[in-house]
Amino acid sequence: MGLTAKIRTRDGWAVSHAVVTVTDMTGAQVLRAEADTEGAVRDVNPLAPGPYTVIVTAVGYAPAAVTAIVTASGRAEVGTVTLARQGGTELPPPGPWTVDPAHSTVGAVAQHLGISSVRGRFTDFAATVEIAPDDIAKSRVEAVISAASIDTGNGMRDDHLRSADFLDVARFPEITYSSTGLTPAGSDRWTVSGELTLHGVVRPVDLDLAYLGTGADPWGGTRAAFRATTELHREDFAMNYNQVVQAGIAAIGTTLRVELDVQAVQGESLPQA
Repeated sequence: MGLTAKIRTRDGWAVSHAVVTVTDMTGAQVLRAEADTEGAVRDVNPLAPGPYTVIVTAVGYAPAAVTAIVTASGRAEVGTVTLARQGGTELPPPGPWTVDPAHSTVGAVAQHLGISSVRGRFTDFAATVEIAPDDIAKSRVEAVISAASIDTGNGMRDDHLRSADFLDVARFPEITYSSTGLTPAGSDRWTVSGELTLHGVVRPVDLDLAYLGTGADPWGGTRAAFRATTELHREDFAMNYNQVVQAGIAAIGTTLRVELDVQAVQGESLPQA
């Protein structure tokens, strides 16, 4: 095996149409290969030992270049090359943005029996983003989630989660989040500070936000993509129900990992179907 590499987006997806070009120190091209459907590049032709430049390109993404050292075996293991969306380092245009629920996910992961994870998501939610024109730190996010829309793929479990043991949707039908600040944490990463209202309890919650870029959609609009994560502790929101099985292990973990994949459309409303 001569050259091996994996081409991924910043949120971990394979870039199947990527092209890898390898040049030697004189600038001469010695190899050109395309990624497969898994974003992997595997070329069996050995290379002469020495340093090389590996350039990765793909339509819609900014080019990336890395240096590879070929060993005496003729192999170069580049590892994972991450591509950013073209223009991804530029902030979204200022003004209102509306989150598209059809292309967004509000999910959570909890540990089960200390050995596996249970994933769930809320299927009914709405959110808006306001990008400040003068100072990005003044931008705001507002979100409302229907607590009863929880879906873990098991009807009995979902009914229990809607009950007074957990979300108590009869008393607290909505989960809301309102941002209070935005702090840069990297070239395209931010910490969103805000207040989460869950189960009738209001707590400060920070989101780790990654901005994935902006692009045109098929309906003539402009869309921006984000990914955000955080961790919540159920006891902070007065949800203390649990069962303890053998060895004192809780049936359901008290920590929830929240995962948000968000696609927002520029403007105050979504495009009409």
